[in-house]
Amino acid sequence: MTTLWDTTGSAVVKALAAERRAAGALAFGLALTLVVVVDEQHVSQAESAATAAAAAHPCRLLIVVRRQIDSPHPRLDAEVSIGGRLGPGEAVVMRMSGRLALHAESVVLPLLAPDAPVVTWWYDAPPEKIAYDPLGVFADRRVTGTYAATDPVAALRQRAEDFVPGDTDLAWTRISGWRTLLAAAFDQVQASDAAGPATIVSEPGNPSACLFAGWLQARLQVPVTITDAPGRKGIQGVRLAVGDGELELARTDSRSAGITRTGFPTRVLPLPERGLGDLLAEELRRLDDDVVYAEALSAWSQIPDLSRRPLHREHIWRDPALEHTAATSPAGAAGATTGASGRPGAAQRSRAAEHPAATERSGTAGRAGAADKGKATEHAEAAEPAGATPTAPPAAP
Repeated sequence: MTTLWDTTGSAVVKALAAERRAAGALAFGLALTLVVVVDEQHVSQAESAATAAAAAHPCRLLIVVRRQIDSPHPRLDAEVSIGGRLGPGEAVVMRMSGRLALHAESVVLPLLAPDAPVVTWWYDAPPEKIAYDPLGVFADRRVTGTYAATDPVAALRQRAEDFVPGDTDLAWTRISGWRTLLAAAFDQVQASDAAGPATIVSEPGNPSACLFAGWLQARLQVPVTITDAPGRKGIQGVRLAVGDGELELARTDSRSAGITRTGFPTRVLPLPERGLGDLLAEELRRLDDDVVYAEALSAWSQIPDLSRRPLHREHIWRDPALEHTAATSPAGAAGATTGASGRPGAAQRSRAAEHPAATERSGTAGRAGAADKGKATEHAEAAEPAGATPTAPPAAP
């Protein structure tokens, strides 16, 4: 393991190359690059989940810890390891402070595994728009966790409004077991037995219940009602009319659930509550668009044709410092409206010359240029901390 303090992006790239040479064959056979975005206070939990997922899917793990964004001194600390505490693969933990945290892509892009898909996962509450974070713009798959938001249901609706094929949320992954058991129960239902209205019993404000309802609406074309179960955690059961009877799937404990149908005995089947690492590992199994998730999200949010949206995002530059100034000062608000260069809007679209990842498309073609050895040094040098004083131009004779 190599630890670098107050370093540069170029030094991190060289340290990873040195670790790979020392590890030999262990550094090859990467299936993807997993980029984890997390705050300092949740680093330990994110590392544990990412390590569990990396054990199931050989990948290069890049953990980006943004801290003290308002610090006047940009700083980069990094830990580079292969086969260490973060699993058998390649791992780089980068702690970014100051303005460097707003340009994390300048450090991350040269570290992406060449010719491999990129998955970005936000451990904490997802950004309001994925386009605000360049780490999500260049990714093939983007995994969010609305459970971490202050209002999970509102966050899920925002994910629907901001949806682009390739997005997904762990609230959807949490109901994989429920969907599997309920679909299997319909194998014994006659084609003539039409499904009727359904009711889902869940804890209040559960985004997984919302997606479960959307999935039933999209698949069965039936009205679905969500009933709150105060004091309970997660989804407790689902009940729907089938023909002249009723079909119910209800949790019996934290490890199993019972399926009951009118005229048939109750069957108890395994339905364990899975940890965050298992949920993330399941999402890494597929690197294409999740059309079923898009249909469920569309049915619940009543926003049509989510799966037909354009496949690419363009980075929208957003400066927290400028927004803070606009919120606290009338003069700052005027500046935020016109922008530093006179263009309207505080969330100006970044230009490729200023931000290498600004126009990066979330596809393999965009990453191929970032992985090129000739451009790696150029991107890495863009992450140099601003500690040194710029050289003044020569005085006029």
